[in-house]
Amino acid sequence: MKYLARTLEGRPMLGGEEGFVPLSAADPDLTTVTAALPRAAAGQLPDVVDAPAESIDRESIQFGPPLAEFGKLWGIGLNYAEHAGDLDEQRPEAPASFFKPTSAVTGPGGPIRLPPAERTDRVTAEAELAVVIGRTCRTLEEEAVDDVVAGYLPVLDMTAEDVLQRNPRFLTRAKSFDSFLVVGSAIAVPETPLSLEELSVKTIVNERVVAENRIENMLFPPRELVAFHSDVATLEPGDVFSTGTPGAEPIEPGDHVRATVDVIGSVEAPVVR
Repeated sequence: MKYLARTLEGRPMLGGEEGFVPLSAADPDLTTVTAALPRAAAGQLPDVVDAPAESIDRESIQFGPPLAEFGKLWGIGLNYAEHAGDLDEQRPEAPASFFKPTSAVTGPGGPIRLPPAERTDRVTAEAELAVVIGRTCRTLEEEAVDDVVAGYLPVLDMTAEDVLQRNPRFLTRAKSFDSFLVVGSAIAVPETPLSLEELSVKTIVNERVVAENRIENMLFPPRELVAFHSDVATLEPGDVFSTGTPGAEPIEPGDHVRATVDVIGSVEAPVVR
């Protein structure tokens, strides 16, 4: 596995089992993580060991969001049958998608800032696997999706559930508050296509696993989601699909939330108001 990341100060980094090096040290033509996304999708990222720079341990780096600017942020609702049942919702016949604004993004460590209680007093946190697009594409067959995916991120997605329950047309508002999408510190770039179905996703609040499920139990697997939405809009490097959660949990100030995705990684954040 290789990794694309940025330091808290915004310096692009390339990672591997050996640690991280500046991305431009590995390849002078790659001055941003966004510029490296097409190379990641093509399986052409350089190796950390070949860079003329000393590698740095992950623990020694303060990470910011892996992209300076994200593209379209697609969210997928009700993508596990069990979660749909929890919400008394019927299984959708096609992916139930929505957009989140880029202003909702916050980096690893958060914090998740709850809105004033008079706006919403029931916010839930949801762990998800996110897919990062690496190449411009349109009208994909599912078999071609791996050729356009740069990598994967663990994310925490938040919902103002009481706002949504008042009216399903309020979905965008319920999903769009600042800090309502916490992204992992590094885009995990597999060197060979992953068997995503074998991975599990966990929502963890205060060190308690409150929801867990395997990707094989998604109603619409990640590759199908990307192919389906490539018929809706042109997909571009930096677009992200949050593929749905195994379960949501109400959060309060003082809580600590973590999303864990097997093989891909974890992201966590404290909750404040």
